[in-house]
Amino acid sequence: MSTATTTMPGVGDLAPDFTLPGTPDGDPVTLSSFKGTKHVLLAFYVFDFSPG
Repeated sequence: MSTATTTMPGVGDLAPDFTLPGTPDGDPVTLSSFKGTKHVLLAFYVFDFSPG
């Protein structure tokens, strides 16, 4: 079991770097690849077509 403590970022904090699959082919996209070139908006929502 991990003993690392995670904290929620606050308003104005930099987002931690991460990599996710970004295309249907699974090509990875890393947040840091946009640094200094584009604005990035992260939006999280409940699954499509789920109740609630």
